[in-house]
Amino acid sequence: MNDTLLPGLYIVATPIGNLQDVSARAESTLRHADIIAVEDSRVTAKLLNHLGIKKQIIAYHDHVSEKARADLIARMGDQAVALVSDAGTPLISDPGFKLVREARTAGHLVTTIPGPCAAVAALTLVGLPTDRFLFAGFLPSKTKARTETIAELGAVRATLVFYESGPRLGKSLHALAETLGEREAAIAREISKKFEETVTGTLSELAARYADSPPKGEIVIIVSPPGSACAASPVDIDAALAEALTRLPPGKAAREVAKALGLPSEGLYERAMALKEER
Repeated sequence: MNDTLLPGLYIVATPIGNLQDVSARAESTLRHADIIAVEDSRVTAKLLNHLGIKKQIIAYHDHVSEKARADLIARMGDQAVALVSDAGTPLISDPGFKLVREARTAGHLVTTIPGPCAAVAALTLVGLPTDRFLFAGFLPSKTKARTETIAELGAVRATLVFYESGPRLGKSLHALAETLGEREAAIAREISKKFEETVTGTLSELAARYADSPPKGEIVIIVSPPGSACAASPVDIDAALAEALTRLPPGKAAREVAKALGLPSEGLYERAMALKEER
């Protein structure tokens, strides 16, 4: 055990691109930790070399064996263990929650050294509402699951934040446009790096832009909240119910449409039942 850090788990946020963004506290923690648990040793080695830190590192992700995790928890009894992901804040769409949960259960000190997070950084860049936002990580890769997830999240009256990769970006934007319509949106990529870029437009405009030209780098998709739902007509309601009934029983279909269109649920179940009988 060292004399600078108490034994326990230290969750350390690291730069998402520009290595100069590392905080003094993060550097000090990495320098004085007894061991550093990393998502990818090759990635973390670049940061440690930049800081001139030579330290024992071990690979850690949420799919390591129970024994490997238990061994790391045991070391927290008399050692300071720093946890880092490849970039940004650990646990935010990155490994770590199982380790944190078990460390707390074991009664060890758990503390965080806050810092960069791509989702929050992107929100500050794009000029969309930030009073309420929902971070949803990566959309599912399977078409059906992706469509269902977007339909569920689309009813949330908050700005939506997704992570995405370049090769998948076009398909994800197309699916978002098909399900959510002409919402304002933005793509922020390579944040804090030399080729940082922010592109705004409607979902369909962005889908067209990236359909055949996938960009490189780390990407964040930001989608504006749904607008006022007061303009839903009976035809709109029936169309939404009919589509929902292809996937859901009447009760769940009615609840989904009520959320999506911002309508009271009274009467929607009866209408859903009537549409079902007409089919």
